Amino acid sequence: QVQLVESGGGLVQPGGSLRLSCAAAGSISSINAMGWYRQAPGKQRDSVAHIFSGGSTSYADSVKGRFTISRDNAKNTVSLQMNSLKPEDTAVYYCHGIVDGRDYWGKGTLVTVSS
Repeated sequence: QVQLVESGGGLVQPGGSLRLSCAAAGSISSINAMGWYRQAPGKQRDSVAHIFSGGSTSYADSVKGRFTISRDNAKNTVSLQMNSLKPEDTAVYYCHGIVDGRDYWGKGTLVTVSS
């Protein structure tokens, strides 16, 4: 079994920055991809950013140029640096991992962008 544990959410003013982190723990042979989804109230869960085993990345159009995803392979962690935050970035952010070919999810961390 694999657990994904997020940290780093909170309240930030518009234009501010936050950094989310996610650590994968458990029985892990290989991590195919790790990344983040988010779900705003009343909306569906959408992909935000992912980083793949080869190092390539993908971003939602709405966060390109503002968010940066990175990983530490030795620690099985992924981070999301979020800059120039907007109120519309407010959501619960979920860590997502594809580990040994299976999908895993964290419990989520709330990011609130408000003045």
